[in-house]
Amino acid sequence: MVIYNVTSNMAQSLEKEWLEWSREHIAQVLGTGLFMDARLTRVLVDEQDGSSTFSVQYKASSREALDLYYEKHAPRLRKNASERFGERVLSFRTELELVDEYRVHGNMN
Repeated sequence: MVIYNVTSNMAQSLEKEWLEWSREHIAQVLGTGLFMDARLTRVLVDEQDGSSTFSVQYKASSREALDLYYEKHAPRLRKNASERFGERVLSFRTELELVDEYRVHGNMN
């Protein structure tokens, strides 16, 4: 399993607009059928410069699925983001290979 991570940094004043757009964007990425799920998170760091940082993690079942996303969909979806926000949002992408996953089972009461 491969996780496609997109980390984005922006001024706090842009946060509301970006979050609204991001939710639509995530739905479009998932709509490609190449990812199993997505997780939108806030990066918890003390931003001294008044910025906000978020991470979106998309879980792909295989390297081939991620490569197909890059080939068929990423250019169009990245262009949409660039046209909307330009240099006001700085993003970088990383790929993670899931080695193990652990969950707590049972009733926590």
